[in-house]
Amino acid sequence: MNLNSPGRESILGIMLLFAAPSALSQQLAGARQVFDGAMLPGVEVVTFEHSDTLFPVNRVPRGGAARPLLPAAAQLKNVHFQSRGAGYDLFDYLADNRVAGLLILKDGKVAFEDYELGAGPATRWISFSMAKSVASTLVGAALQQGLIASLDDPLTHYLPQLKAGPYDGVSIRNIMQMASGVKWNETYTDPHSDRRKLLEKQLERKPGSIVAYMNTLSKAGPPGSIWNYSTGESFLVGALLEAATHKPLATYLSQTLWSRLGMEQDATWWVEAPGGMGLAGSGLGATLRDYGRFGLLVDQDGVIDGQRVVPAGWFQQAGSEHVIGGHSVDYGYLWWPVPAGDPIHRGAFQAIGIFGQHLYINPHQKLVIVVLSARPKPDAAFSPVDDLSFFAAVAKSLQ
Repeated sequence: MNLNSPGRESILGIMLLFAAPSALSQQLAGARQVFDGAMLPGVEVVTFEHSDTLFPVNRVPRGGAARPLLPAAAQLKNVHFQSRGAGYDLFDYLADNRVAGLLILKDGKVAFEDYELGAGPATRWISFSMAKSVASTLVGAALQQGLIASLDDPLTHYLPQLKAGPYDGVSIRNIMQMASGVKWNETYTDPHSDRRKLLEKQLERKPGSIVAYMNTLSKAGPPGSIWNYSTGESFLVGALLEAATHKPLATYLSQTLWSRLGMEQDATWWVEAPGGMGLAGSGLGATLRDYGRFGLLVDQDGVIDGQRVVPAGWFQQAGSEHVIGGHSVDYGYLWWPVPAGDPIHRGAFQAIGIFGQHLYINPHQKLVIVVLSARPKPDAAFSPVDDLSFFAAVAKSLQ
């Protein structure tokens, strides 16, 4: 079932394609406006379609012919499900959650593909924090290649500039689990939070400023004792990758994955400054189908054309809960395990980005779901329909 022709482009999209740069810039929100969630709906969509205007980017080149995504024999029909005490269906999910793109892959084939809000197959949509899970996969690749020796290596072995600071004594595993013990406030809409202070560093566009800022933070506890979600630590993962591979983050992504997966388009990825560090925690821009192709790599346990690119079982570890400070935490290595609940989600995990970006992987069901959205606020509480309830309904329908 495809609600719209894949070639459909809205009148707005066609106008913007040929608009002068000054006309386009009048439609776009600034980075502070994005973090505040203070955008008119149309402005939000255009901004998310042109995320390479918010910060400088490096290109992630694709390579070779695009790998086709074939239609599944059984297409997804309408699904009905309960969410937060009310009944919904597929059409409610698309409309109420302001979904711009939905791709459902069952057994590696397309069971459903739909574009809304003026988006189309060529639209390069912002990942927000889904990029963290891509960076996690690159850490797995660096381990497989021997460029990183062990997740238990101290971070300062690769980033000696962090010695004598709050990250001295913190392992790679600690920051992959966001369990460094370093104090952090992630609140996007609070202008005084660490995340907003980090945004100001991004806006300065000065090479080295982000790692230097992270080195000024204070400790909240010993490494491994406290779980505290921190985009800043995912940026340190990017610094780690660039130090270990001696390549820009976008180049390493291209050479290791993007050029080998049959992607349809180049991607873009935010950098700290032109020629500066890649921002592993956010800002990847890619098409719906190319996010889906990345999801298929994960579903296939990191094997491309018979060649393993991450250690065997990497995604099972990366997508599983871990014990932090004696407590089980639903967070893996920059991936989100689906909490215990509906048994259909057994072993499932997600990449999640603010404003409703999801890459859901269910290895037992051979199911990959990509959701690209333009929801009104960065906080997940502003999603009217629960995503996991919808994913469960899809999984059951396609069994």
